[in-house]
Amino acid sequence: MDIRYSANQKDFKRYTTQETRDEFLIESLFKADEIVAVYSHVDRMVTVGCMPVKGSVSIDKGIDIWKTFGTKFFLQNREIGIFNIGGTGEIAVDGTVYKLGHKDCLYIGRGAKEVNFSSTASSPAKFYMASTPAHRACPTKLITMEESAKTPIGATETANKRVINKFIHPDVLETCQLLMGLTELDPGNVWNTMPAHTHERRMEVYMYFEIPNEQIVFHMMGEGNETRHIVMQNEQAVISPSWSIHAGCGTSNYSFIWSMGGENQEFTDMDNIPLSELR
Repeated sequence: MDIRYSANQKDFKRYTTQETRDEFLIESLFKADEIVAVYSHVDRMVTVGCMPVKGSVSIDKGIDIWKTFGTKFFLQNREIGIFNIGGTGEIAVDGTVYKLGHKDCLYIGRGAKEVNFSSTASSPAKFYMASTPAHRACPTKLITMEESAKTPIGATETANKRVINKFIHPDVLETCQLLMGLTELDPGNVWNTMPAHTHERRMEVYMYFEIPNEQIVFHMMGEGNETRHIVMQNEQAVISPSWSIHAGCGTSNYSFIWSMGGENQEFTDMDNIPLSELR
């Protein structure tokens, strides 16, 4: 497991391009039959990728659970949200099997001991996950794309027409602190999350996918008056501390999964920054 420690906004102003990428970018999430995990000390969010090809893969494969979490198993004191962005797959949670199609999501509450991933189609499943600490157990639940709470937003005139699909959200199910959703940009639209904002009370991770071959997304981060960018490729994620904006502009339309953890679950709790104040 890759460990990322907290970076502050004062030091960030002096980061080189490579230092910025090393600190915040998660470049390779999906490796055949492996668990790829990044532990961020920003609100202790863990970002995980799993692509089962030959057989079943356990959530704790290759992870020293005691050294990392000080617990006996991954979800002893944690909750987790799991999206499938690949072919059809299955997740076995303490013996109960959940089938996930493309863009379906599974929430697993604190206390689940055994979690195993497998693919059930010729095209392997790609399970993308975010996990936060949890103080109580909430029911495990499968949410299909059709069952998500959908919010159309933006306009073609500002190149940001998109649909926010809320999956792990109080409008859909009960969790401790984890929030997750999937935003899809309409064809011909390239901007997300503009005007920009920060969350003083929580952090966020974006995972960009469905970026066509030879296309990229410029992810904007930093304080509103001191911005930087990271060039993102398909199926890469980026960590956004509470002091940083998180917005992107692509060379084509794309989709992204957002994951949040922190003090509250109020989706509208944002510190908005007028476009005229961005630097």
